[in-house]
Amino acid sequence: MNYISTRGQTPALSFSDAVATGLAPDGGLFLPERLPNLSGLLARWAGCTYPELCAEFFGHFATDIPAAELRDMAERAYRTFDHKDVAPLVQLDERTFVLELFHGPTLAFKDFALQFLGNLYERQCRERGQSINVLGATSGDTGSAAIHGLLGKPGTAIFILYPDGRTSPLQERQMACTGAPNVFALCVNGTFDDAQAALKDVFGDQDFRTRHRLSAVNSINLARVLAQCVYYLWAWLRLPAEVRPRIEFVVPTGNFGNVLAGWMLRRMGVPIPGFRVATNQNDILYRLFQTGEYRIGDVHPSLAPSMDIQIASNFERFLYYSLGSDPARVREVMGALKTDGAYRFDRFDRDCFTASRCDDADIPGIIRDLYQKFNYIADPHTACGFKDVRPDRVSVVLATAHPAKFPETIVSAIGVEPRHPSLEALKARPLVKHRIAAEPAAIKRFIDTNAV
Repeated sequence: MNYISTRGQTPALSFSDAVATGLAPDGGLFLPERLPNLSGLLARWAGCTYPELCAEFFGHFATDIPAAELRDMAERAYRTFDHKDVAPLVQLDERTFVLELFHGPTLAFKDFALQFLGNLYERQCRERGQSINVLGATSGDTGSAAIHGLLGKPGTAIFILYPDGRTSPLQERQMACTGAPNVFALCVNGTFDDAQAALKDVFGDQDFRTRHRLSAVNSINLARVLAQCVYYLWAWLRLPAEVRPRIEFVVPTGNFGNVLAGWMLRRMGVPIPGFRVATNQNDILYRLFQTGEYRIGDVHPSLAPSMDIQIASNFERFLYYSLGSDPARVREVMGALKTDGAYRFDRFDRDCFTASRCDDADIPGIIRDLYQKFNYIADPHTACGFKDVRPDRVSVVLATAHPAKFPETIVSAIGVEPRHPSLEALKARPLVKHRIAAEPAAIKRFIDTNAV
């Protein structure tokens, strides 16, 4: 299996090379040259453990890695999760399920991809005899999950950009209190979109990128999206057969990577009827699916900070498929977005999507309602998924983070402070962070000084 760029101006690469490269040199994002049909394998996979399912799934994509190594990497990735099912499916009532994706080491759904990606990077360093420098930007959870995926990995350094004051205090502590010498938490003035734009400019400098063997940890890295496909597959296999034709996966999302993973799995033959894109008040994706127009606006800080995004980088992969896999059309649309900040689509594949929008004013009430009805505590991002639940569908809401990561919001809503031992331990550790301008030149200087 080879991997091609959405913009069509980069030679096809193997899986390992596409993972190592991250962002395609032409500015596009890597995708498999074809998607496999998995429909004939679903019955056989029903009895797999989560690590077994992950290894089986990646066997169709990482064709340059031996099956035994994939199994080992998957086992090591998920052995640290604190629930025996890794991603438990919790039923609240006859038409509402919650897929809990917060049982990993940093208590967020990003752990599913980044624990596995850390093992891929470790293998790359070992096989090639080279060190690697990993660069990412985060609106909250990606940074800590990426850092914890690379803790203790020889030959690696990780640099994470995040907007100063726009993550929760505990999210920041998960990035800046590890004490690991290969971890650099870089706080920038501005928004996540500012950090991500600077990151893409850094990756656009091919000489710098090659010199430091720079790789991406954001969901621009295809391995991230593929690893997230697995939990949709896991959940679908565990749903009662009679409800599968009526399900809607409800996905809190800002960067579109989480819901894209489910949509790609649907294109692989898994009969998922539909998805609801659940946004916070930074609602560019809600407006897109309501009107057909993608228009970039200002970012407004919210109670669900990981979704405070206006430039959804994974939308480009969705565009590629929706525009008939035509890279010239993708280049045209992405050029228009860069120039005008907006694009109106005459037609694109949104038939299986609905969307909802949740203001800050709604979030505490939703958290309170869930607690009173089901004795269930949802974090602010997950709470957004419970806005406008459809009565004609069975909802599977993705719980993207542990509520203990957002104690102020939870306490104000229900008067109960959720706790987790790993977070409590962070409160006594010193913060080690580096203030830096969200500018490519400043980021390059810092990496020049600290790269391995």
